[in-house]
Amino acid sequence: MRRQAKTVNFAVIYGMSDYGLSRELGIPPGVAKRYIESYFNEYSGVKEYAARTLDFARENGYVESLMDRRRYIPELNSPNRSIREFAERAAVNMPIQGTAADIVKLAMIKVYGELQRLGFKAKLVLQVHDELVFDVPEAETESLVPLITECMESAYKLEVPLSVEVKCGKDWCNAQ
Repeated sequence: MRRQAKTVNFAVIYGMSDYGLSRELGIPPGVAKRYIESYFNEYSGVKEYAARTLDFARENGYVESLMDRRRYIPELNSPNRSIREFAERAAVNMPIQGTAADIVKLAMIKVYGELQRLGFKAKLVLQVHDELVFDVPEAETESLVPLITECMESAYKLEVPLSVEVKCGKDWCNAQ
């Protein structure tokens, strides 16, 4: 059930069709359509956001992250329906994904600065989407967890709080 709910959430945000959702979840298209309609009934702001964002993109030829990073999308005017629909999905997604990418970059800079300032030996070794992976000497773990959490949660102020979950382990697979 959780997997289905998560799939519906991302499918709707990314503009998946009833047919696409039915194939993804292995359910009849009519059921998928009801899932999507229920989602939009419950979260009407999502549909309004998508319409507003598409109107802006069509009028201006670009969309922006919250930090004013632009992505130009000339394909919105394509006569090819598939290309145009892909561009529409990109226009709706970019402000969300672009802002998330901007925030994680700010968090990386903030964490790096604090590690240097406080003389920690820990190293930031990898960034995957909204996740940062560190190589941390065991003796520093207890001090670093709250520091990294604070740096990431305060990287950028939004109307909703950012929440960070830190996991520790000998390797990435065993992080808890």
